[in-house]
Amino acid sequence: MQKEIKEMNRLLFAEKKEKGNVLEQMDDLDRKINIKQELIRVTNQQSNLLNRQINANVRSIGKLREDLELLKSEYAELIRKSYQNKSQENRLMFLLSSQNFFQAFKRLQYMEQYTKFRKKQGEDIIDKTKKLANLNSDLVEQRKVKDRLLSENRKVKKDLYKEITSQKDLLKSIRQNESKYTSAIDNKKKEARRINREIDALIRAAIASSNKGSGSASSAKFALTPEAKLIATNFSSNKGKLIWPVEKGIKSQGFGKYKDKIYPGITRENNGVTIATDKGAQARAIFEGEVITIQTNKMGVKGVYLRHGNYISMYYNLAKVYVQKGDIVSAKEPLGEIYTNRFNNATSLKFYLYQDTQKLNPENWIFQL
Repeated sequence: MQKEIKEMNRLLFAEKKEKGNVLEQMDDLDRKINIKQELIRVTNQQSNLLNRQINANVRSIGKLREDLELLKSEYAELIRKSYQNKSQENRLMFLLSSQNFFQAFKRLQYMEQYTKFRKKQGEDIIDKTKKLANLNSDLVEQRKVKDRLLSENRKVKKDLYKEITSQKDLLKSIRQNESKYTSAIDNKKKEARRINREIDALIRAAIASSNKGSGSASSAKFALTPEAKLIATNFSSNKGKLIWPVEKGIKSQGFGKYKDKIYPGITRENNGVTIATDKGAQARAIFEGEVITIQTNKMGVKGVYLRHGNYISMYYNLAKVYVQKGDIVSAKEPLGEIYTNRFNNATSLKFYLYQDTQKLNPENWIFQL
């Protein structure tokens, strides 16, 4: 979480202090606030866990000290008795005074057991002393970790307050120009719907084109060859383990419906995920596949569609494309350079995942997205 916050600061906020899209800043700030609140919650959990461990260690130390005192007392008594009977003559007389051979044998066994018991008592004292020292050392370290956690928590809470204040200030400035931003939100929603319609139409066209040779007229589902079935099975078996479509970045907008941060009555929807990354970064294939479509919108922004059996991964918002329709690509192979918005200097990839024409949540498929 700390790394993600650091990356957010670097990728989303570096260029937005003097210029940039205020609406995007609101979304970015909201995600950052949510992550910091989650970080505080997790840190509190860690602190409570450490408290329990510290209390358990304190109790263990108390019990060990009691055991150690008892062991030392018993050992001291053993040593006194051993000293009283230390001479070889006393031991010999103890054996010779036996009434019969069996009793002498038993007395010899007793002497050996007594010697072993005394040795074990000494070893137990050494062992418990070591355990006590280790527990004391652990306790000191745990208290240091707890102090560090509490210090980090105070810092995160302080930063969180600043973020919330900043978000309130932004909201205030937006309210002062309400008509302008309402229009901007409407335009974004219209653009998102247009892109989704284009994607749906292109996928259906690609399915229909692929199915021509198989005799199927369906534009909703791929007719799979044995090879395509194998690829689809391999793709499906890697659910939750697929690589990121960029080498380095953070998720700036997740999948699904969500309430607008400025106007909670407005619901927005993302059919994929948006990943913020560095300027000049490249989109890369998440799995081996075939390039089935290259999309270019009226602004010249491009998208690449890869087929993996009956699954399609789609990489949108590219400035340059390195592949052509029909190319077979491997996992991690660069597909194109991601477009950088010249107005706010933001570089982000829009990534979509489909099974035939069914939208999938990439967060369930890409490792730790």
